[in-house]
Amino acid sequence: MLGQVAVSEKSNEIPAARELLQLFGLDGVVVTMDALHTQHDTATLVTRAGGDYVLTVKANQKSLYAQLKALPWTSIPAVTRTDRGHGRRATRTVKVVDVPAWVGFAGAGQVAQLRRTVTRKSRRTIEIVYLITSADARTGPPAVLAAWTQSHWEIENRLHRVRDVTFDEDRSQIRTGNARRVMAGLRNTAITLLRLDGHHNIAAALRHQAHTRHRPHATDHTPPTILSTYP
Repeated sequence: MLGQVAVSEKSNEIPAARELLQLFGLDGVVVTMDALHTQHDTATLVTRAGGDYVLTVKANQKSLYAQLKALPWTSIPAVTRTDRGHGRRATRTVKVVDVPAWVGFAGAGQVAQLRRTVTRKSRRTIEIVYLITSADARTGPPAVLAAWTQSHWEIENRLHRVRDVTFDEDRSQIRTGNARRVMAGLRNTAITLLRLDGHHNIAAALRHQAHTRHRPHATDHTPPTILSTYP
């Protein structure tokens, strides 16, 4: 977690995300964002700063979504990858084409269909999403585009889900002044430090730290890791 910006009570996440992006150098960076942020101004901000975007297209962009869904995906070659772990099998199939001329989205280079099939305990779920990216076929071939999207979902699992489930953030009663923003920053910092220390299970790491809180921590002289940009 490298930064956070509070959402104004009379606004929404869209301008807050743009404000946050402007805090970082985006040259050579790939920015992945949820469907809410599939906006021309946000895409332009990223490309003008030298970065590439990968944006999800859902029903909130009705026209674009319908156009992408109607493309002849059955005739487009696919790249497929299957991963196993955590008691499930996930197969991701991605199909990518150069952006059609009629897609007037800012800086768009390619569009893609990503099909994710997850099997857990003999139960199968299928999700199909459409993507639009400024990366061309050389920078973002199908396998790379699929990896970028998977990394985006990993952020959801490794950060947001931890805040929601492990820290039970939604039921927090801290609401006065800037206290909510401060507590969010502290939770993000705690998660980041534990990740940098090599912990994969944050709940287990918190239990371990609570159990050993009176024991001095071993130290060494290794220089600290400094995160300067993402990814």
